[in-house]
Amino acid sequence: MPIQVEHLTHTYLPGSPFSATAIHDLNLTIEDGEFIGVLGHTGSGKTTFVQHLNGLLKPTEGRVVVDGLDITQKGVSLLEVRKKVGLVFQYPEYQLFEETVAKDVAFGPKNMGLDKAEIDRRVRWALMQVGLDYATIADCSPFELSGGQMRRVAIAGVLAMQPRTLILDEPTAGLDPRGRRAILGMIRRLHAETGMTVIMVSHNMDDIATLATRLIVMSKGELAMTGAPRQVFTQRDILRSIGLGVPQGAELCHRLREAGYPLPEGLFTLEEVRDALLALAGRDATNSAAPGTQAQPQSGELTEANAAQGAKAAGGIPQTHEEPKQSVQQAQTQAPLAQDAPQDAAPAGKEGDA
Repeated sequence: MPIQVEHLTHTYLPGSPFSATAIHDLNLTIEDGEFIGVLGHTGSGKTTFVQHLNGLLKPTEGRVVVDGLDITQKGVSLLEVRKKVGLVFQYPEYQLFEETVAKDVAFGPKNMGLDKAEIDRRVRWALMQVGLDYATIADCSPFELSGGQMRRVAIAGVLAMQPRTLILDEPTAGLDPRGRRAILGMIRRLHAETGMTVIMVSHNMDDIATLATRLIVMSKGELAMTGAPRQVFTQRDILRSIGLGVPQGAELCHRLREAGYPLPEGLFTLEEVRDALLALAGRDATNSAAPGTQAQPQSGELTEANAAQGAKAAGGIPQTHEEPKQSVQQAQTQAPLAQDAPQDAAPAGKEGDA
């Protein structure tokens, strides 16, 4: 079920003194089964863009075609559109309203006119997909759950409509690290097991780097670039110029290459950088060892131990490769790398769950 966006433009309050164009002449296609990461600084048009994909917003100009259906035309059933494309808002737990979890998850399927047996089947399936046990949680009030559990229930309510495309707007915003990992793991598993198209808006470069198969980068309401994560994250200077950073692994790789270490270009996860450093250390140690003896590190040479340290550090790398007299481990005492793009602060009182 491909989604085609053609010359999409959206202006808020057109013709008024407060008129503002959030999206201008956007063109792209999203193919079946893709995991799309949508990136951009605050005000770049990310949320406005995704709200067009299930008909929540109507474009000022252009059109959106979902599975061959132009959803911007008059008379199109929005219920039919939302059967195809489900949207989970930022902080979706604020939209919970029913007295029990099961009733809240069943709200969408009921509006679809399904019979009781099918509604029950979908509620059970949706709760299972988000890692919640039906027997344990179905009759609980959603307002007695933890923040992470409430968010899962809200996502289950969208999944119960069984859309073929799932849009998530900042799904980990406000969660603690444990809750964030749980939600991301759930999203990764859902995409792998169901094959549905997933479109995720996020400010967190490291989350996007490990999940997305393709990135859409937006700036000032326009498409700045699109491509696989490895292609996009090599454009460090361009990303910085539009107010974005790169994942920690990409930044570490860039600085190590600047310092003279012969790492491959395009590494963007800490695991990739770690493996490259260990491979480099192992090669040097093997080549410099005499038969029957253990190789000793030369001045500035990476060992397996300090290579692992260097891969884990977010900063503290040698500033020059000429006569480096400190190891990567010693260099960790230097100032850590600053995050290029600030993260949203977590609202007080929100906690996740396993």
